Amino acid sequence: MSVRYTDHIRRLPSTVPFVGPETTERQRGRTFRARIGANESVFGPSPKVIAAMTDALADIWKYADPESFDLKNALAENLGVTPANIMIGEGIDGLLGTAIRLIVEPGVKVVTSLGAYPTFNFHVNASGGELIQVPFRNDHEDLDGLLDAAHRNDASILYVSNPDNPMGTCWPGSEIERLIDSLPSGTTLFLDEAYVEFAPEGTAPRMNTDNPNVIRFRTFSKAHGMAGARIGYAIGHDEVITSFNKVRNHFGINCTGQIGAAAAIRDQEWVAHVRACVEQGRERLYAIAAGNGLQAIPSATNFVTIDCGRDGVYARAVLEALGDRDVFVRMPFAEPGNRCIRVGVGTDDDLDIFEEEFPGALKAALAAAGD
Repeated sequence: MSVRYTDHIRRLPSTVPFVGPETTERQRGRTFRARIGANESVFGPSPKVIAAMTDALADIWKYADPESFDLKNALAENLGVTPANIMIGEGIDGLLGTAIRLIVEPGVKVVTSLGAYPTFNFHVNASGGELIQVPFRNDHEDLDGLLDAAHRNDASILYVSNPDNPMGTCWPGSEIERLIDSLPSGTTLFLDEAYVEFAPEGTAPRMNTDNPNVIRFRTFSKAHGMAGARIGYAIGHDEVITSFNKVRNHFGINCTGQIGAAAAIRDQEWVAHVRACVEQGRERLYAIAAGNGLQAIPSATNFVTIDCGRDGVYARAVLEALGDRDVFVRMPFAEPGNRCIRVGVGTDDDLDIFEEEFPGALKAALAAAGD
């Protein structure tokens, strides 16, 4: 007996884009004291969100509204678009997978940044697309390089995250608008704005749903503190959004999550509170880096990327030494970003632990390097 996998699936390696902290904890046999590596919001959701979801739990026996009517309307009111311009999905990860299925088949070319969000690559590879990867430039996604690659390769998708993961840098909205205006006629921009609530004013381009070649992706996992609920949304031209219905999981969003997300989008005071906490935490991480003779890259997200001053082998040793000290962080996986570690803004207690353990981790990494 055997499973008749497609030829493409047989050729693909079995990969996991991210190893979760829970997996590492099981392997280690103990939990982390500071979980500041997954870019979650340790400040959690609004109390109004928790109350709304708690009240809705008794109805968890119901299937969720497959049209996400209430949530779409709440988002439309907040964004100044129509509900027809919004698609709800299982976080940005799920929405990227759905959108890629609309466009990518074997041989289709897709442009992204080398070292950018790996789940996007995971979905492109699963659909048989050909990835063209452009290196970061000065710790930013290289917009001109990406645009040139899209033109040269007649790419069907150009993926940009702004602010970006893993470096935490961003471009002003005017630069993204310039990119949009210069897209090849057959290229669709996938604009990942997972961290946009943390970015400076003007980072997001103007909201325009008239262009069918732009799909924007946002989430409730970051500033809204709902990573475990798996709720994201895409914003785009109504005909493009309607096309999601051809392939999406119509019952992929749970009813409690929908209700919580609608409450979250209406509580902008909580988002402002979280943003203030993140700004304060970033400043502390900058100071911790400087106190250890290192430089942090200015961040527009809820994490800070710290340049460890050497190569990827050394940064990996720092990361592992922090893990040995029960501090969970991550690092970029491609050069030159892999000279860094990426530290999430945690609670005061989390950052106390990181500040205490970081010098020892650096010393351990130096010893491993023979210095």
